[in-house]
Amino acid sequence: MGGEWYSYYDGVTLTAPGGLDIDHLVPLAEAWDSGASAWTPARRHAYAHDLDADRSLVAVTARTYRSKSDQDPADWRPPLADARCTYATDRVATNLRWQLTVDDRERTALTELAAGCGQETVDYQIAP
Repeated sequence: MGGEWYSYYDGVTLTAPGGLDIDHLVPLAEAWDSGASAWTPARRHAYAHDLDADRSLVAVTARTYRSKSDQDPADWRPPLADARCTYATDRVATNLRWQLTVDDRERTALTELAAGCGQETVDYQIAP
């Protein structure tokens, strides 16, 4: 009903939830192409509603959500430069959690993002 939400992709703090969207770190279409197409409907539902991992879903401004759409890191990066290491770490953690594959372009983009980061730790648990 009220509060503050910080959209780390663009560094914007909102006080009205209507300006937010919930982003899948690995978009549903990307997940489908990366292995989810072989999952059961129950597993796809679990992925789409993964509230057990802090990194799988993130509240962001509607504007940045729409700019990202279903793009992967080869085609989209957070507009706030300070968010890019967190984004890359969260993206890798989500891929590992759900055992999703990455294509060569995505791997190259994640490697480039990681090169500009410090000693980031990718913590994750395999999804049930």
